[in-house]
Amino acid sequence: MGDQKRRAPEGAVMGGGAVSVIPKDVDGTSWAALEPLYMELLQRSVANRSDLEQWLHDRGELDASASEGRANIYIRMSCHTDDESAVGAWTRYLDEVAPKLKPMSFELDKRQCALFDQVGLGTAPEQMPGERYALLEKRTRREVDLFRDENVPIETEIAKLDQKYDSIIGAMMVDFDGAERTLPQLAKYLQETDRNVRERAWRATAERRLQDKAAIDDIFERMIGLRQQAAGNAGFENYRDYQHEVYLRFDYCSEDCFAFHEGVAAHVVPFMRNRDARRGRQLGLSPLRPWDSGVDELGRTPLHPFTGGQDLIGKSRRVFSALDDELAEMYRGLGDDVVVPGGGANFDLDSRKGKAAGGYQYMRERSGQPFIFMNAAGLHRDVETMVHEAGHAFHSLLCEHEPLRPYRDYPIEFAEVASMSMELLSMPHWNEYYPSEEHANRARRAQLEGSVSMLGWIATIDCFQHWVYTNEGHTQAQRQAMWLEISRRFGHDVSWETLDDEEGWQWQRQGHLFGNPFYYIEYGIAQLGALGLWLISLERGVPEAIALYKRALSLGGSMSLPGLFAAADLPFDFGAETIGRIVQAVETELARLPE
Repeated sequence: MGDQKRRAPEGAVMGGGAVSVIPKDVDGTSWAALEPLYMELLQRSVANRSDLEQWLHDRGELDASASEGRANIYIRMSCHTDDESAVGAWTRYLDEVAPKLKPMSFELDKRQCALFDQVGLGTAPEQMPGERYALLEKRTRREVDLFRDENVPIETEIAKLDQKYDSIIGAMMVDFDGAERTLPQLAKYLQETDRNVRERAWRATAERRLQDKAAIDDIFERMIGLRQQAAGNAGFENYRDYQHEVYLRFDYCSEDCFAFHEGVAAHVVPFMRNRDARRGRQLGLSPLRPWDSGVDELGRTPLHPFTGGQDLIGKSRRVFSALDDELAEMYRGLGDDVVVPGGGANFDLDSRKGKAAGGYQYMRERSGQPFIFMNAAGLHRDVETMVHEAGHAFHSLLCEHEPLRPYRDYPIEFAEVASMSMELLSMPHWNEYYPSEEHANRARRAQLEGSVSMLGWIATIDCFQHWVYTNEGHTQAQRQAMWLEISRRFGHDVSWETLDDEEGWQWQRQGHLFGNPFYYIEYGIAQLGALGLWLISLERGVPEAIALYKRALSLGGSMSLPGLFAAADLPFDFGAETIGRIVQAVETELARLPE
């Protein structure tokens, strides 16, 4: 691949015209700062192709500034959900800036479509090159078709409800083993060989979640109503179909999701339940209970890959150095700081009270600086999260050279190929986390088993969302009953006897249901793609797999989803045949790997 390409210097243009008028230091959280710059774009005279290329460049730079402003205050809020000033700044943004940005973006989208009509798409020198801009025009016209001004306050209210969900989750603490602990910190006890300790930790976590089940369900109920209203405003029969269009899913539909569900039921569920049966035999337990799934089935002590966020960064740096020079340079560029952001840090890693759940990578688009957020507790799953989010950062940096800002926004299905592939492709170098080869192989086996087994949870969440949003007016009792039916169809072979509430409310722990509805099938599509790249690494060598990975990621969103998969030499298919082939390959590799 050669040296990493970088975005053109500030002020550079895409094909002629004046230097960009967008200040480098524009405040993306202030509508007073943004509005005049957006108005200038709306009113600017555009006479020819060169003018339009300049207009697109300037709009991209301004949108990047607005995006970075939002990113910074969201990052601060999620790092400190118990900080009134951080939460207040986010709430003010949702009230005062976001509702004005959406209509402005709509007006700019309309003008952009009109300008494409004016200049034309084609092969003539005076036209915008069709091969380059047709996908952008298609996406923009779809967004214009979907926009409804009356949905702006609805989306603001949903965002506030999601922030409330984050605050509830961030406040969950449990007194356990003589100390107050976050729920991610309790997870390490689920790997203890003492079954009594595991059960106490599992029950403590479940009981704490159930304390807020009514409040969280109320949030979800209100979200469902608001989302159905937004879909109706846009002329859709249900929110499922509307959201699929919002996500610009040109290349697959609900029927393809159903095919994925069937493939998981046919191939993944038997794989999972065979592993469960094996686990039960090894542990001498029948039946398995929910607190038995994380312990080593041979009775070995838990893996301890790192101690604290700083150590995790150092070890991850060595992993990427061994994997690929270019990726290692990108990771080193994130620096060493693990303090809460404010002074330019790019990491907030350790779990603590008042911090939102989960993990994410957020690209601050104007400065070109990724931010990695997670809730590390010293577990192997934290290693998975770090390399996963680093994969997202690599994606953002590899396509940063793209001068057309919308093409730096890649399809979310392929975004997860970037992250999930890194979990698998980095495995040969996990000795940096685990100097013992025995421990490294334990981690690799867990990764491969988890990569397949997670397809069952993905199918569960996606199937549940399809039902929730295509059965308007359903009751809470019906929703709970359907959750149980779906989760038992795709779930592990464990006994939930006497745990009716705990089983019935498991869906509340999946944050995507609240903040990113229907953003979950992407993980299934991407996991199959990532496992496909892993297979290439086995059959053709890791260097070739990494070269394909970087080639595809460098394209950003400038190609269709099937085109991006093809660039990585992967089929765009997530039906039963592809799933079956992948499951068989993983079973073969697990049989080869020492225990």
